[in-house]
Amino acid sequence: MKNELVSIIVPIFNTEKYLDRCLKSLLQQTYKNIEIILINDGSTDSSGDILTHYADKDTRIKIISQSNKGASAARNVGLRNACGEYITFVDADDYVEQNMLEKLYISARKNNAEIVVFGGDI
Repeated sequence: MKNELVSIIVPIFNTEKYLDRCLKSLLQQTYKNIEIILINDGSTDSSGDILTHYADKDTRIKIISQSNKGASAARNVGLRNACGEYITFVDADDYVEQNMLEKLYISARKNNAEIVVFGGDI
């Protein structure tokens, strides 16, 4: 298997109380060839400081800041900046299982899929 880059796009607006858990779950993925694109969508709480803290510790994290335009606009900015062969979205108030990306990647490669859709359990 090639082990292609997977881009994770996370739109963020005033989610300081959830960010730590979310970002830890992304950084602890068993699939390691990732870039995490964090779109700070005009947060007025300490979300920006939290993002900077994580980005200073892991080069796989990219922060893009913009004025508040909404989650859809933030996702589109992430798409324009993504370099991965595969792309996934995670909301800032969510967290994911450690093997989520690995399972999605294996499924996509095994089925030669351009898109993988899943519910809460994969």
